[in-house]
Amino acid sequence: MPRLRSAALVAALVLGAGVMLFPFLWTFVTSITPSGSLADGPTLLVEDPTLEAYRTLGDSLPMTRIVVNSFWIAAVTTLLQLFTGSTAAYAFSRIAFPGRGVVFAIYLATLMIPLQVLIVPLFIQLTRLQLNDTYFALLAPSIASAFGVFLLRQAMDQVPRELDEAATLDGANHLRIYASVVLPLVRPALATVAVLAFMSSWNSYLWPLVVIRSPELMTLPLGLATLQGRYTTQWDVMMAGSVVSIVPIAVVYLLAQRYVIAGFAHSGLK
Repeated sequence: MPRLRSAALVAALVLGAGVMLFPFLWTFVTSITPSGSLADGPTLLVEDPTLEAYRTLGDSLPMTRIVVNSFWIAAVTTLLQLFTGSTAAYAFSRIAFPGRGVVFAIYLATLMIPLQVLIVPLFIQLTRLQLNDTYFALLAPSIASAFGVFLLRQAMDQVPRELDEAATLDGANHLRIYASVVLPLVRPALATVAVLAFMSSWNSYLWPLVVIRSPELMTLPLGLATLQGRYTTQWDVMMAGSVVSIVPIAVVYLLAQRYVIAGFAHSGLK
């Protein structure tokens, strides 16, 4: 019986993995399928694979510029969220100040406010500051993350306070304790926040669509949206763009997967 249950569990996991991987496999296969063959419907068997869709993609869009834009914006967003999130989390976890619990609860309540509700006031504010259609406009809404602060605060709460007390006896101030004691012990949580921030920025579409007008500032989701025609769409080219979008983020996640799992485990979240 235990062997039967184990075999059933493995079979279920394999089936689930296959279901999850199928869209990615279909996307890649479609990107190397000759456009004429797509008229017969989707298929996973390609007789004459070709990279013509990728060449067409490069001719249709300035892909190098678009990918560079997406990458550096995602990287800067990640660094900003790590800095703002870790410093705020340290304050909520280690510094006692009046109303700390209330402020933290209000801060967490912002998680219930979707971006769609904030788009109009953010757009008006940036317009008055004459910052629309700039790189700063792309970065502004993602400088801080309430979820990142929450996750890092939970992780810092797991760090023994005795370490802070020992560091204080050695003459360390809050900045030194934050940088030399607490941060090294919450690296899995930092990695988790970094991956989530990078993925969120890399896949962001709605906010860049609202604030960006110049083609040279376009990010990857916006570039892919321009490939969809009003009446017809070159699906092989669209899928080639999707592959270009998926590969970097998949690599980032695969490299940091064990840190993400450890980050949630060490933070005490169930």
